[in-house]
Amino acid sequence: MNFCKTICLTFLLGILFSFTGIAQNRLTQNADDAFKNQRYTIAIAKYKKAYSKVKKNKAEKNRIWFQIAECYRLTNDVKKAEAAYRRLVKLNYEEQKPQVLLYYADALKTNEKTDEALVEYQTYQEKVPADPRGENGVRSCKLTKDWKDNPSKYEVANVKKINSKYDDFSPCYYDQNFNSLIFTSSREGATGKETDDWTNQSFSDLFYTKKDRKEEWSTPVLLDNQGNVNTEANEGQPFMNSKNTSMYFTRCGNDKNRKSNCQIYVSKRTGRTFTKAELVPIGKDTISTFGHPTLSSDELTIYFASDKTGGLGGKDLWMAKREKLSDPFGHPVNLGPEINTPGDEVFPFLRNDTILYFASNGLPGMGGLDIYKSTKIDNKWTTPVNLKYPINSSADDFGIVFNPEEESGYFSSCRSGGRGLSDIYAFIEPPIIFTLSGVIKDDRTLQFLPGASVKIVGSNGSSFEVKTDSKGAYNFTKTQIKPNATYEITLTKSNYFTEKGRETTVGIEHSRDFVHNFILKPIPEKAIPLPDILYDLNKWDLKPQYQDSLQGLIKTLDENETLIIELASHTDSRNTFEYNDILSQKRAESVVNYLIERGIDPDRLKAKGYGKRTPRTLDKDIVKDGFKFKAGTVITDQFIESLGSTQEKEAAHSLNRRTEFRVLSRDFVPKPKNAAIGNEKINIVINPEENIVNFTFGSGRTIEIPCIINGFNRKVVYEKSEKILSVSLEQALKLLQESAISKTDFKGDPEKILANGTIADKAVFTIKEMRIGNKVVTNVEATVNSKLKVPMMFGDTILSGFGQFSVNENKRQLIFSK
Repeated sequence: MNFCKTICLTFLLGILFSFTGIAQNRLTQNADDAFKNQRYTIAIAKYKKAYSKVKKNKAEKNRIWFQIAECYRLTNDVKKAEAAYRRLVKLNYEEQKPQVLLYYADALKTNEKTDEALVEYQTYQEKVPADPRGENGVRSCKLTKDWKDNPSKYEVANVKKINSKYDDFSPCYYDQNFNSLIFTSSREGATGKETDDWTNQSFSDLFYTKKDRKEEWSTPVLLDNQGNVNTEANEGQPFMNSKNTSMYFTRCGNDKNRKSNCQIYVSKRTGRTFTKAELVPIGKDTISTFGHPTLSSDELTIYFASDKTGGLGGKDLWMAKREKLSDPFGHPVNLGPEINTPGDEVFPFLRNDTILYFASNGLPGMGGLDIYKSTKIDNKWTTPVNLKYPINSSADDFGIVFNPEEESGYFSSCRSGGRGLSDIYAFIEPPIIFTLSGVIKDDRTLQFLPGASVKIVGSNGSSFEVKTDSKGAYNFTKTQIKPNATYEITLTKSNYFTEKGRETTVGIEHSRDFVHNFILKPIPEKAIPLPDILYDLNKWDLKPQYQDSLQGLIKTLDENETLIIELASHTDSRNTFEYNDILSQKRAESVVNYLIERGIDPDRLKAKGYGKRTPRTLDKDIVKDGFKFKAGTVITDQFIESLGSTQEKEAAHSLNRRTEFRVLSRDFVPKPKNAAIGNEKINIVINPEENIVNFTFGSGRTIEIPCIINGFNRKVVYEKSEKILSVSLEQALKLLQESAISKTDFKGDPEKILANGTIADKAVFTIKEMRIGNKVVTNVEATVNSKLKVPMMFGDTILSGFGQFSVNENKRQLIFSK
């Protein structure tokens, strides 16, 4: 880690110190000279030796220790730098040099000790409020966690094939196919044979690598071994012009008795070779340090880093212009406080002539150098934006380059986990992909709802529609859900209320699979209107007003094709049983024939003639011929005789002369539309024996009794000893799907009982009405049994609720006592 912070090729940080007039011994002077000339690894050894010789001069000892700490900082040995600055803080050296607190905090943050760093930044901020680096440090500590928890859209990977155990950094594209790179490296094989006293590594050179057809990088080789580009000095930070015909780069001298004096050079490319590099003069300044070039597409504007006077502190970013390519660049112009800080701004990269990427340690960041982005609008640079994690880390991150054709490229980083001191990393912004899916359930049953229509209309003008599958699921793909659009979702299904929803991709920077589940509420069924049909004495023909009443029944039957109804015709109590049986039969026939003639399937009609055997029980108040009869009244002969006048008695008798309707079941299977209907005859049961129910035998000679469960025909296996009404899982689900039962019929939390499109084993639900023959019981509890092999089963306990009964297996009859 001793080079990352000096990645600017011995150019980055050449800070000059004003030394006190304290008499120094020869060792101390030599150490200071080495430090001034940026030979930091040499300076460390000399300072340590000088420190051991200084005995009683406490101020000088502290000064020397500060210089050692600075050497560790400038060679980016952050662990040793942290320890050295901590020692200085304990010695209260910040009273002489407050920046000790800042550098200590920087080292702590780089070593990922964010909480400790925050305390030191706050202390520095209080001590030097005018320096924005204190406030930026405080903000950085608070932002770092958020950036890690909410990373940017980029994906980052170490390019292991081209990295070494040394420093590898500052890549740039070498051709217009973007499949080859030039980069800086201090690896073995570099031209310079000596050791850089700043980094204690070989002098850096420019290397070249290329991808093959399998997208594998070749082993890096020297870009130039003719001395035209690579020399005994440090070369690095290459930049190719837009035509890939010229390469600008930084070269730093290796004179041991002076600072590196880095300058910018240019070399013309001819195939795979380069011409002799020439100095790029900038404003006739031959004293200042210049490096890290990046140019506009026309090469008339150059941006670079420099420590020249007039900056805001440390290294700043500058620019210079020229009229034509043959001209030298003019006087440098500082990019100003919008970009530069009291810290260091280095490694600029100009993208599309308007976007400037650069590294800085003076802005709020994650630690060390972070990479920032600023855009030129109306000739002004916007406030730099941190690229956040994972582009940035707690270590130095710098030297970025973008592929002009897509949001991808390469950058350098000293982060942990790399192969060397600094490594090259690839990054890419993966395409943002959105999908929208969900599951639709029935609000009444909480079961999956197939066949529902799901339509989305986007703010971008798009419109798509799908149907839910057998599991109630729908899905819209990445080709249908686009970035920066808002989608209105509409769900429709016959007999259900329409439901709406919304999802938006506006402002979403990462791929996301949107999940939007819906519950559709069924439209409540309307009460089925059943008419009252009354007859004149001894008549069976339908009066015109009752024919009109039957039109409503016909309409109801047409709209509800699965209904089966019973017609029960009655007479009053006068005349004989035989006469009245024939009369009730004719009354039933008159209604049946009328319905059949108007297209009602005879199989949906069950007709019975009861004669005078069943007096009417009024289910509501009725006014007849001016006389009021109250609900609950049973029109028996005894009741009629109790009435006060002949007219009132006749009105009561007329109420018994009727045809009544009731819904038997809701599961009739309609015949095909082209099937002939209308010629069939119905056998009308006269004086039906309502206490006898015929059953069948199932496999194993099990008794199967026909029942109507909430309007749906079922066969229930009778097993004498069975204590409860058991329902198989399959049958319970079918009852749900047919809406024979709903979520409100279950005991307990229906969200748990009916989760995932199934029913929990042992779940208990209530059957509102259970009919066997003419016997009806209500609110019967049933238990789901996932192991039950037959659809439904009950025994004597449940069956006795319908009344006393006996079973005649020979006649296959279930007989209820009257």
